[in-house]
Amino acid sequence: MAIIGILAAIAIPNLLTAVQRGKQKRTMSDMRALATAIEAYAVDHSQYPVATSCPTGVTGMIGSVVAIDAASFSLLSPTYVGQPQKMDGWGNFFQYANDSSNYVILSTGSDRTRQGLTSNCGTTTDFNNDIVYADGSFVQWPEGVQR
Repeated sequence: MAIIGILAAIAIPNLLTAVQRGKQKRTMSDMRALATAIEAYAVDHSQYPVATSCPTGVTGMIGSVVAIDAASFSLLSPTYVGQPQKMDGWGNFFQYANDSSNYVILSTGSDRTRQGLTSNCGTTTDFNNDIVYADGSFVQWPEGVQR
């Protein structure tokens, strides 16, 4: 019985870490796919799409990222992407901002709290840190051993 308890004590934290890492990787993949659709839309329309389904909706600027919702990015479907992914691996809606020449897609991570775009630019080692994709590349992303 003690041996099983020791093995469980070793295996369970590793399993939980693997699940969180899987959510991070899925989130990053979904962000790349959404960004590809956004960039394709911008090539055709000479501007980035607004987050909401109607062109007069909330657009936000880089400094004030807004949460998208279930109706967001209807302009992208089906021409640029079949069904745009709107939620990250933790079940939170992505956040998005754009202006005439820039865009940002942000995931708040497992803690569902936005730390900001510049809190930890570069790599992060915490599942709670934001994952940020801006203008065609990741600005903040997970790497290494996560805590």
